[in-house]
Amino acid sequence: MLHWIQYLRGYVSIKVWGYSTERFLNLCGNHDILIWDIENHGDYYTMKVSVKGFFALKTLLRKTGTRASVLRRYGLPFFVPKIKRRKIFVAGLIVCLLFWMIMTRFIWNIKIDGNYSLTDDVLMDYLETKGIHTAMKKSDLQIEELERDLREEYDIITWASLKVDGTTLLIQVKENEMQEYDTDVTNDSDPAVPDADEKAGKDILATKAGTVVYMITRKGVPQVAVGENVEKGQLLVSGAVPVYNEDTTVRRYQYYEADADIKISYDKSVSIEKKTAYEDKVYSGREKKILLLGINDKELNLSFGKVKFAAYDVSGEKKQVQLLDQLFLPVYYGVKHAREYELVPKIHTEEEMQDIMDNEWNKILQTLEEKGVEITQKNVTIKKNEDKWILNVKMTLVESAVKKADSATMQIPITESEEAAEISNE
Repeated sequence: MLHWIQYLRGYVSIKVWGYSTERFLNLCGNHDILIWDIENHGDYYTMKVSVKGFFALKTLLRKTGTRASVLRRYGLPFFVPKIKRRKIFVAGLIVCLLFWMIMTRFIWNIKIDGNYSLTDDVLMDYLETKGIHTAMKKSDLQIEELERDLREEYDIITWASLKVDGTTLLIQVKENEMQEYDTDVTNDSDPAVPDADEKAGKDILATKAGTVVYMITRKGVPQVAVGENVEKGQLLVSGAVPVYNEDTTVRRYQYYEADADIKISYDKSVSIEKKTAYEDKVYSGREKKILLLGINDKELNLSFGKVKFAAYDVSGEKKQVQLLDQLFLPVYYGVKHAREYELVPKIHTEEEMQDIMDNEWNKILQTLEEKGVEITQKNVTIKKNEDKWILNVKMTLVESAVKKADSATMQIPITESEEAAEISNE
């Protein structure tokens, strides 16, 4: 604190020499003139004194027969006159401070941590739908609401925390490591238990046309049987459970969320065509560097002269300006490389075409495996021509091709006599 006070008032570093420098130092103490950082250099002393104290030294110097000279000036009183002569510097400093103050009011970087099953792209797309993106104001962030929305949108997320650090939005999530299952056997096996939701119900519908080959219903009323052919969108299990009168007529419905394991078998054909002729890129080794500057989503390419290559690829990387640990600015820089190439016509060999077709078939298998689709029958053929090969695949697939939708069964209106009967029974 004392240092800042001295800086605001101003002080000087002086050199003192002469007949009686020791007496001079004693008189400074007697006259309450503060001096500090005193150093003895043999023939002279150096010390620091305030501006006000320096002007009070004139009488003491005359009495002691010593002399003093200013070595260096410190503090705001000496800095301000210099600033006044440098108007452009002052204007630039003010602009920089304003720029800093304005930029720190926005989010310029979003960092996600703790996600494994959910990729960054999936979460970033979801955040975009919620209006969360770079260049948004910090004041527009609803932290608690967004934390709740993340947990509700993704069942796998058990905990979410959002924090703003500098211009970075830090999102930390924790995913459920073990899938939870309903172990209440009585509740699952008896659709008449008192957990029905009178306001809503869920039906199970088919998402593909085919044949039902497996079906176990835990909750709801089955509408089809194993071996029965179904159409896309057909009702498989109803979430509306009927309550019957004594004469076996339906009195009303109780609504549940239908729950069942259902597998549907269906046929699918795939045809992939690949040409034997192709154009290969042969790089000449010549390239041109292009400097990249960007602000937010706008980029400016800087290069000496135009890229004169007839055909070229552009590759490179850009970095965001980072002032502190989590303080990012919407400014980017980097270098691009334009590499010249020539397209040379070539023909795939038979071995290469076989590898291409094998790769396409493996892609099909991988896609089906990722979706949990089982192949029960398949017929794979390759038709070879001089200019192209055609991969034809006929498969019989089995998958849980179902979805849930709001129950379409309407509640039966209660007549006045039935309502009176219910009241009398109560």
